[in-house]
Amino acid sequence: MLKFITETVDFLKEKGFENPEVGIILGTGLGQLINEVDIIKEVSYNHIPNFPTATVEFHKGKLIFGELAGKKVVVMQGRFHLYEGYTLQDVTYPVRIMEKLGIHTLLVSNAAGAINLNFKKGELMLIEDHINLQGSSPLAFKGVELLGERFTDMSAPYNDTINSTFKSIAKTNNITLHEGVYVSVVGPQLETRAEYRMLKIIGADAVGMSTVPEIIVANHLNLKVAAVSVLTDECDPDNLEPVNIEEIIAMAAKAEPDMVTLFKELIKTL
Repeated sequence: MLKFITETVDFLKEKGFENPEVGIILGTGLGQLINEVDIIKEVSYNHIPNFPTATVEFHKGKLIFGELAGKKVVVMQGRFHLYEGYTLQDVTYPVRIMEKLGIHTLLVSNAAGAINLNFKKGELMLIEDHINLQGSSPLAFKGVELLGERFTDMSAPYNDTINSTFKSIAKTNNITLHEGVYVSVVGPQLETRAEYRMLKIIGADAVGMSTVPEIIVANHLNLKVAAVSVLTDECDPDNLEPVNIEEIIAMAAKAEPDMVTLFKELIKTL
């Protein structure tokens, strides 16, 4: 992997990806932040050596370098998931690349279902902790100790200072920002009623199919990390309706301006 990482980083540096400070991963249906970036360079994933390629139709599949709120940023427009057939090492490979390019902070967004029924679709949830139900770890491979501490501490995976700033920004801008526990599952099927009940019992406030692997690797690399979920549906097992993916994407787009405000204002403070 070290050889692959070096090849990828060298390629991107030649393309002009110079000293980004902040990495951003945009989740399902969450691409509006790109409109706020003063783009310097962009490269399709399929042109980047050793990079996976996004296969989900609403994920764009571009790595973007530019300026946002006065900081140099590298943005993943489209991410990778286990349900696409990738390994956890594939899913998290871009985080390792962004760290080698120079980022010190990683901001992550995702679309998630609200298990906590006090949370409503169209609102945001700041992730304060998570539960990994994806069945493995992105650090479970031979030679991981060459890239960082094998037994990575996860007692506080999300940066307290950044989370406090997010809460302050939300208050100033009248944005509803819940705090809660995100549980990551494999997917791509949605949950059964019994599964939603189980997730609530174990302490989850929202559920999705991403984010946790990237957070684990970011902690492995000693990056400052924060993540925000856009709540796109309400997972009430007693009143469960068939999933409508178009409606979920539309709800993500409706809620996204608040997320853009949070990310922009936060980056100003870094």
